[in-house]
Amino acid sequence: MVLMSGGQAVVKTLISLGARSGFGVPGESYLAVLDAFCDAPGFRFIGCRNEGGAAFMAEAWAKLTGEVGLCFVTRGPGATNASIGVHTAMQASTPMLLFVGQVGLEHQGREAFQELDYRQVFGPIAKYATEITDVSRTPEIIGRAWSMAISGRPGPVVVALPEDVLTQSAEIEIPTTPILAPKSAAVAADLEQLAAKLQSAERPVILAGGGRWDAQDRSALQACAHKLNIPVVTGFRYHDLFDNTDPLFVGEAGVGMTANTKRVLTDADAVLAVNLRFGEMTTDAFTLFGANRGAQWIAQSHRSGDEFHKYVAPNLSMISDPGPLLQGLMARLEAPAMRQDPAWAKSARAGFDAAQTAKAQPSPVDMGVVTRTVQAMLPADAIVTNGAGNFAIWPNKFMQFSQHQRLLAPQSGAMGYGLPAAIAAKVECPERCVVCFAGDGDFQMNCQELGAALQAQARPIVLIVNNGSYGTIRMHQERHFPRRVSGTEMINPDFTALARAYGFHGERVARTEEFAEAFSRALASPTGAVLDLNVASEAITPAMTIKDLQALSEH
Repeated sequence: MVLMSGGQAVVKTLISLGARSGFGVPGESYLAVLDAFCDAPGFRFIGCRNEGGAAFMAEAWAKLTGEVGLCFVTRGPGATNASIGVHTAMQASTPMLLFVGQVGLEHQGREAFQELDYRQVFGPIAKYATEITDVSRTPEIIGRAWSMAISGRPGPVVVALPEDVLTQSAEIEIPTTPILAPKSAAVAADLEQLAAKLQSAERPVILAGGGRWDAQDRSALQACAHKLNIPVVTGFRYHDLFDNTDPLFVGEAGVGMTANTKRVLTDADAVLAVNLRFGEMTTDAFTLFGANRGAQWIAQSHRSGDEFHKYVAPNLSMISDPGPLLQGLMARLEAPAMRQDPAWAKSARAGFDAAQTAKAQPSPVDMGVVTRTVQAMLPADAIVTNGAGNFAIWPNKFMQFSQHQRLLAPQSGAMGYGLPAAIAAKVECPERCVVCFAGDGDFQMNCQELGAALQAQARPIVLIVNNGSYGTIRMHQERHFPRRVSGTEMINPDFTALARAYGFHGERVARTEEFAEAFSRALASPTGAVLDLNVASEAITPAMTIKDLQALSEH
């Protein structure tokens, strides 16, 4: 037992659990924690410009590393700003701890300055919310929060830190026992049934998604798919779970699902959903896999039993981590000859390949050419990030992520995610190329985090799809209220000047033919880069223009 303050106990407990980095915006309500960072040389605190950006960074860092992301913010406005990252972590099943400064215990319940009841505020969007009210119990409460974040379906946990508790001192023992997520595996009888069903199916498919896949899990997915010769579809924005250049990869089930992907998921007579929640995007707005699926047989595995029967009623439900499930399945795939249609996997891949060609765009800068160029020039271990908006269709639909490349994107559809995610990736992997795709509206929701990137020396490449519009909303306006534009046009700053003000290389790309050389300069820049792409708002989606939408609405 050692005499220490509550702030010191918070930091020492986190380090004992393996914490290496945290993101946040400083606040007077947790000064004792900030002070304790000074005595933690193995821990890196990244100061951010807005709590929303900090929470996005913590979530993206956790998604990339598989570890628990840490975010520190002040009470009241700091906490509500950070809530967007908590919601994003929940939707993506990302383990994360949000530490929030809190009004001292003596003033709670009086609506003190910036006081919030964090259990009520975060209850609906976090996995759990708690508060440290006794300094001597700090390791216990943080340990429980850590365990909850990584156990079952991973997710965000909020820990409130009353200011007076952080400054109190007590004799405290910091545990040295690591807290690991419990591993679960499907029972033998279920694996036998699954193996028999997949081997007897004519048109089987694997649908993989969800958070916290490690390298062994990904390898097991690749090996299992090849042993069965089964096509693989990934869930919404989980492209990087499976090598997209592999002949068995046939697409992503998400926004703007291709006709081929929908055909594969509809025509499959056996579906193995691995670590996947059947959400709105993956089910194409709850039209796939439902009660109308006929004879289609579905097996679903997940770390948490709470994820079964939310919309889909699986024929077989298995509580299991993805690796043990897939390894157990492969061990039982020895005997009978498979009945699979020999053309099934090939036709599924052929349909995917056909959908990879985007038509020419009516725009000074053609994003189809941009995406192909980026694809060709990216290193084999590059990390790509994006926020939300129609621009994200380009990297999400027309880029193929190879075995060691990663995609960090918000399953929640949160705008402003891409730049903070790219900074977090560069913090963790400074030697890797990190490219962020951002719309002009998306970028401006967190463009101030270029300052955090400058300070942390974590400088990605940012490609701004600048069409002077909130493009997704404009698209919906033209579908429902054609030619009545309201609130979606944007007058933007000089993004290249903004980039240079933050110490980045900044360059305007006015025409398609200028992009390759500009991107080459960006790749070579030691200061990171921001490329401002001159894209016409008319090119509202890869498949349709604004004029096309207006014409459709008139019929």
